[in-house]
Amino acid sequence: MSLKVYNTLTGKKEEFVPINPGEVKIYTCGVTVYDVNHVGHGRSLIVFDMIRRYLRYLGYNVKFVRNFTDVDDKIINRAKNECLPFTVIADRYIKEYFQDAENFRIEPADVEPRVTTHIPDIIEFIQKLIDKGYAYEVEGDVYFSVRKFKDYGKLSKRSIDELIAGARVEPGEKKKDPLDFALWKASKAGEPSWDSPWGKGRPGWHTECCAMIFKHLGETIDIHGGGLDLTFPHHENELAQAEALSDKPFARYWIHNGLVTVNGQKMSKSLGNYITLKEIYSKYEPDILRLLVLSVHYRSPLDFSWDKMEETKKAYERLKNSMEEYETLKKLPENPEFEGHLYDAIAKAEQGFYAAMSDDFNTPEALASIFGLVREMNILKDKAVKEGGISKKALESYREAKEVIHKIGKDIFGLFDSLQPCIERDIGDIAVEATAELGEMEKEEKELIEMLIEIRNIARKQKNFEIADMIRDRLSQQGIVLEDTPVGTKWKKK
Repeated sequence: MSLKVYNTLTGKKEEFVPINPGEVKIYTCGVTVYDVNHVGHGRSLIVFDMIRRYLRYLGYNVKFVRNFTDVDDKIINRAKNECLPFTVIADRYIKEYFQDAENFRIEPADVEPRVTTHIPDIIEFIQKLIDKGYAYEVEGDVYFSVRKFKDYGKLSKRSIDELIAGARVEPGEKKKDPLDFALWKASKAGEPSWDSPWGKGRPGWHTECCAMIFKHLGETIDIHGGGLDLTFPHHENELAQAEALSDKPFARYWIHNGLVTVNGQKMSKSLGNYITLKEIYSKYEPDILRLLVLSVHYRSPLDFSWDKMEETKKAYERLKNSMEEYETLKKLPENPEFEGHLYDAIAKAEQGFYAAMSDDFNTPEALASIFGLVREMNILKDKAVKEGGISKKALESYREAKEVIHKIGKDIFGLFDSLQPCIERDIGDIAVEATAELGEMEKEEKELIEMLIEIRNIARKQKNFEIADMIRDRLSQQGIVLEDTPVGTKWKKK
């Protein structure tokens, strides 16, 4: 049974055929780290965690990259309001993100790059666009010439004429055409900046992801994902830059999850109608939100309410109870005359589950198959209890049904079990790369040290003490001493 996915670029379901047989390269846009995460962020994380898990179940070797935007107007403004360096704000909310991800059993990405550790890559990317005639510099700002990319609008299905009608030049912008967008922004007083061929400045949002994708995954990837609200302008602008530079397709498949709404309005921080992941976690098991998200097709809107969380909690308890009832059945006397088993129901449920999942990750239909099996399990259990006994065949079939539900729930939906260390996360490569940068980028030393400490903490948690010790030793060679305390790892210079 082949996998079909809906491709935003073509507007239809297509058979999934990766660039390299047996390998899948995925990039999803991560969070801008200026505040805590809400349910809208959680939905995207859960959806792409599910997609990654299912592709892995199908036998693909998946390389998954998800970034952090750690320099941005919102981060800078928050830093000013709190009279703190922007790096402190970014580090604070990256730690919040990792805690939320762990609480909701989101497997860590294989690479989780920060914008600020990829400034040289971004500068190189922009310079190449200038060299090819797709970008231009004006008084320290660099812009992308939208009209020079003939396919602009193909992802969001917008025409140039439609875009012109709503385009304007904002105060302070120096672009030649209202349609053009910033690749590099000249520095303003009091803002973080980096040296570049065009003077001090910082990257534009739409360029960051392109440079990080080229560095970690190559010029063409299998899947580019994110929330539906990123389709335009963010992903449209990414596609234009990447394909203008490489003359190759940027991503084979564009996958976008629907938005989370509250009373029909998009959940967002700007509207003040958001529910934080911490609030969810304080009231419910992480599995309840995961199950709620998966009960709605990933492309459809999800209208959040506490009533729906309660309904989902009851559904989740039915799943758990169906597995726990096996212990009850084991205690019943053996009855060779007992009629009935679950093997046919198991086969039907598995067939229905994988057919649904292979049809554009149709999790609601997949769950319906699982709950169909739960219903049959309950019928069998009630009959055995009523008759006061059960046959070996029926009991064994119930055990297999329980294991099918547990395996699907754990391996593909991320339910029922605490998060295990992700063996695909190559923190060794990340650590080597970061420690190499440490000796080369003195100006960003503090930030790199904090990043290495975070990687070391992940390694220690995964009991990968070889990597943890390597990081400590490399830092020591640079004159940095680490001290592990009950409140975290501290560092100082020798």
